[in-house]
Amino acid sequence: MNTAAVLCIGTELTRGEIINTNGPWLAARLTELGFEVRAVDVVDDDPERILGALRRLGAAHGVLVCSGGLGPTSDDLTTEVVARALGVAVVRHEPSLESMRRRYEKAGREVSASSLRQVEIPEGAEALPNPVGIAPGYSAALGSCFLVVLPGVPREVEGLWAEEVAPRLRSRVERRSFQIRLRTFGLPESIVGERLQGLEQAHPSLTLGYRATLPEVEVKVLVRGGDERSSREQAHLVADEVRARLGDAVYGEEDDTFPEVVARCIRERGWRLALAESCTGGLVAHLLTSAPVSDFFIASAVTYANSAKTRLLGVNEDVLRGHGAVSHEVAAAMAEGVRRVCNVEVALALTGIAGPTGGTPEKPVGLVHWAVAFPGGTVVEQRVFPGDRRQIQRMAAFAGLALLRRICLDEARHTPAAPRVV
Repeated sequence: MNTAAVLCIGTELTRGEIINTNGPWLAARLTELGFEVRAVDVVDDDPERILGALRRLGAAHGVLVCSGGLGPTSDDLTTEVVARALGVAVVRHEPSLESMRRRYEKAGREVSASSLRQVEIPEGAEALPNPVGIAPGYSAALGSCFLVVLPGVPREVEGLWAEEVAPRLRSRVERRSFQIRLRTFGLPESIVGERLQGLEQAHPSLTLGYRATLPEVEVKVLVRGGDERSSREQAHLVADEVRARLGDAVYGEEDDTFPEVVARCIRERGWRLALAESCTGGLVAHLLTSAPVSDFFIASAVTYANSAKTRLLGVNEDVLRGHGAVSHEVAAAMAEGVRRVCNVEVALALTGIAGPTGGTPEKPVGLVHWAVAFPGGTVVEQRVFPGDRRQIQRMAAFAGLALLRRICLDEARHTPAAPRVV
């Protein structure tokens, strides 16, 4: 069967104490392999409910991937329950035990009785060595279902998937589908949906999916055809049509991130970048430096107070008094000032009112001005963003990065953006 399910185990998930990221992540990876994921379930640390979920999902699907409950504490019951479902005993996996001993010795710790629980697997199961943690994953046949059990720590799930799980599952799926994930920013989900209307009617084997994660929208192009080759060809044709309809709002594919794509654009121009942030408090710098950027990123100044804008960036006090800190004039002066001070080709500045207080009828909460100074001039844009403080800051940071990207692309197309105020 080409069907699959995901089961995430942990009371902390059912109570909402932590966000279940493993479920969506595993479902996406299974879909990429060609499985039809029909269930993503969550169950608490109750032996009978775990057992019931295993039996129910295992009977209905060809593949079942579980995560969670392989730790050292008393509520980590997954292996015990899986062994019950398989009708076997729990045994200790000696290679994992030896690996744990070496790790503990290096850290100056002793292996305790509770720690040993992490290296136990059901008898007869195939252990999946954990490249970044202690508890191994394992696989087994649960009736006609291929069962994979993984730890709950997301980075361990991802490490095991790449090294151990995906290679074993590829041979178990008959690829008849192909999916392309397109990443977009700049259009609300409703507009994205409206622009793509009619595509599914024109392509009967196509299913479009949407996932909005502030402030982006992901478009999933899934084609199910007679075989993988025809599905892949059709998916690429549809993806090209999606790009044509959405334009530059489509910035990347699959696991691309918007800051990384913007960084790539700056590198391609051969520019060096400096930032001046007020209302975003360094968020743009944080987004960019989540990946290595030392080759082009020079400096960031969080100039919250007017005095800092004047002393560090050289913003004229008369401009501040005449227009106020939240204005296109000050945004432009901040960008030009940090570009001059840092001696770089391009600079981005943002100033605004992130709230929840500080707004006025003329300058409401959510009003942000951002500017990019570059060899072709200075471009300033503004918008009133909805939402709470965190949402306003994140939207403003992405909007600033979007302007940077657009200017880089305009320059690369040899049609420099004219200095303007929007």
